Amino acid sequence: MSRMSEGRTVIVTGAGRGLGRAHALAFAAAGANVVVNDLDVGLDGTIGTEGSAHQIVAEIRAAGGEAIAHGGDVATGAGAASLIAAALETYGRLDTLVNNAGFLRDRMLVNLDEDDWDAVVRVHLKGHFLPLKHAAAHWRAEAKAGRTPVARVVNTSSGAGLLGSLGQANYSAAKAGIVALTLVAAAELTRYGIQVNAIAPAARTRMTEHTFAETMAAPGAGFDSMAPENVSPLVVWLGSAASEGVTGRIFEAEGGRITVMEGWRAGPTADKGARWTPEEAGETALKLLGEAEAPGAVYGA
Repeated sequence: MSRMSEGRTVIVTGAGRGLGRAHALAFAAAGANVVVNDLDVGLDGTIGTEGSAHQIVAEIRAAGGEAIAHGGDVATGAGAASLIAAALETYGRLDTLVNNAGFLRDRMLVNLDEDDWDAVVRVHLKGHFLPLKHAAAHWRAEAKAGRTPVARVVNTSSGAGLLGSLGQANYSAAKAGIVALTLVAAAELTRYGIQVNAIAPAARTRMTEHTFAETMAAPGAGFDSMAPENVSPLVVWLGSAASEGVTGRIFEAEGGRITVMEGWRAGPTADKGARWTPEEAGETALKLLGEAEAPGAVYGA
């Protein structure tokens, strides 16, 4: 096993299950001290009492690794601040932040309640922003003190955030927001030694169990293409010093496939040099659409 993260301290939010659990175990196997954050919420955000973060810590320690549990709500300022403080107080350093926490409340748009919108956007988007803000503030202070860090942030978006997904307007909007947050953070923070990237993973977790069947890539192949553990090697690399120079990028990861996603960029254009009439604008728009690449299909359409 590669010790790519030897000596680094890594925070993983939402690490009690699924992708977060796989990431935490992979970082620990690669030599990192891991702060395992999980609020123990159900699929819809209901808070439970299972102590999943402590279970993962026990699993890491049983394998010879080092980890602590953190049960705070990272979508609050106090919870996010205490998460960063836990890493610094326990290990004296913070090197990598993996934002992963989230849950679903799926409804078709006309049936989507305001509370369902607010809850999902809060945990996914605000729950990315606040840990990133507090971690970046620490790293910026380090850089200004002449101790420029080799800091890494890996955010978690989704194909739903890139293409949209029927019945998931709240989730898709939040995950699209995470992409924009990643791009802005990468641009603002690179001067302080901080790299910020995002993944759009496809894996079988509680949130996708109805989408991905429990099947292998091929009968008898011995490779479960939807296992969360398939995504973690890319996350470990992005969270390590080995990814030097890679920032502001979005990667799709599924099974044995890694794709660099290419987002919005200027396509066909026309400039009249003066104001269009509505008729001219419509005629020109249709002409440009005829020259443009067709967008990808929304998931479920």
